[in-house]
Amino acid sequence: MPPITALLHTKNDALRIGRALETLLPCSEILIVDHHSTDATLRVAHEYGARILSVDRQQAVANYLQQASHDWILCLCPSESLGEGLQASLFEWSSWPATQVVGTYAFSVREQVAASWRNLPSPQTRLVPRSWTNWIGDLPAHHSSSKRLEGELLRIAFP
Repeated sequence: MPPITALLHTKNDALRIGRALETLLPCSEILIVDHHSTDATLRVAHEYGARILSVDRQQAVANYLQQASHDWILCLCPSESLGEGLQASLFEWSSWPATQVVGTYAFSVREQVAASWRNLPSPQTRLVPRSWTNWIGDLPAHHSSSKRLEGELLRIAFP
């Protein structure tokens, strides 16, 4: 059973991070990479049992990936949360034999737009091995061979 470390980058996300953290039930660890928040972000993260690393933006991704306790990293933004279907898929995925868990995994993204929702045209790679080296900013770069897990990653608009 491969355990998962959830990885979120934060900076003054106190008003939205609780929803994201609340949905991370399939993850064994929550690792917050904080970029000098001055609001209650860290207090909220602590309430959900997150481990917090304070870093500068220039720090290399590999430096904080090595701080993760597990070999599988689930990346999301503070404005995102796991839908129930995706939570179920991740619980199922974590029960797969280690020999079956290879490569990278992508999810469909559903984004709030004003009073409605829209599905993004292509899935996004978000579950990667700790050794993954292809990043775009704080998130893994999409890989065309990523296997798709059922369920949705929900991106909530911030007021």
